[in-house]
This record gives sequence, C-alpha cells and structure tokens, in this order.
Amino acid sequence: MNDDAMDLRARNKQATREAISHAALRLAIEQGPNGLALVRVHDIATAAGVSPRTYNNYFSSREEAICSFQADQSRRAGQALRSRPAGEPLAQAVIAAVIELYTNPEPDRAGLRMIMSTPELEGEALKAFSMAEGPLAEAIAARTGTDPVRDLFPTVTAAAVAGAIRVAGRHWLERGNTASFATILRRALSCVLPAAPSEGPQDQ
Repeated sequence: MNDDAMDLRARNKQATREAISHAALRLAIEQGPNGLALVRVHDIATAAGVSPRTYNNYFSSREEAICSFQADQSRRAGQALRSRPAGEPLAQAVIAAVIELYTNPEPDRAGLRMIMSTPELEGEALKAFSMAEGPLAEAIAARTGTDPVRDLFPTVTAAAVAGAIRVAGRHWLERGNTASFATILRRALSCVLPAAPSEGPQDQ
C-alpha cells in the first residue's frame, strides 16, 4: 500500500470516528439532562451511518465516543507546540499552540455543557484532557533542553496546562459569561505558565 492510500485510509477512519462521536453527543443532548442513559449503541450507529459492529471497532463505551473529540485534540497538543517557531518564548508558544488547538473551531457550548454536567462524561473528559500531558511534556522538554524523566518542569507545566484548559471550559460555561473561549483560555493559561524552567541542579 502506497503512502497516498495509507493517508486516505487514515483520513477515512478519522472521519468515521468523528461521525460516530458527533452522533453520540447529539443524541445525548436531544434526550435532555439525563440523556446519556437513554442513548443506545444501535441509535448512535444508525445516526452515524455505520453498523453497530463498526461502532464497537472504534469505541468501547458511549462516554468514550462522546469525548473522543477532546481526546483527539489532546493527543495533538505536543505536535501543536512543536510546530511553533523555535525562537518563540515558551509561555507565548504554549499559549498560542493551545489556543489554536482548542478554539479552532470554538467548542460547541451545548456539547461541552452536556459533558461537564454528566458525571460519567466528566470523568471521561478528564481522562481525555489528561492525554495532552505526556506529548506536551515531551515537547516542552525538547524546547527547553530539559529531561522529562529527571526534571519536574516539563511534566508539571504540562499538567498545569491541562488543568487550565479544564478550568477555562468550566468558566466559559458559567451563566452570563459572554467572553469567547479563546479569551478565557488565554487568561487561564497565563496563570500557570512561567517564562522558563527554574535554574539550578536537578535531582538525580
């Protein structure tokens, strides 16, 4: 199989994954506040235009399906930072990378509210956002010349960034809040991003 065919296959698989995820979230929203329990695999598969077997090939639960968009975003966090200009200050690079990744497009407010207000989905979303930490820590380490195994800076910073993203989402959903998600996310990230790793010898 040549590279073009492999790329097409990967794109088709991602499109199917996204279609299932969007269908699952849409059905849950349509069912109301307790809609998750009413959504069946058959209904999700039908809405996405796939078979139940195909659904099961992609996801092991409704929660995983609904939160897969957040998981996919988080997996790209490290690459998003690596794509920033090499000479850009760390805090500026991380903020720009994260804002581009998580606000283009802006989150669906109804969907995010459904996820954040349903305990089962909130737990899955927490796991999804946490997926950003490993790749992001490696990218931060590469950018700062630190060791993600021995040095705390990359991993602590990555964890703080993941936490800031979750907090920004909650704040954005608060009643009466009219600011864009990008604006709130920038404020949250600015609270946790230092300009550079602390100097001095690292623990062995």
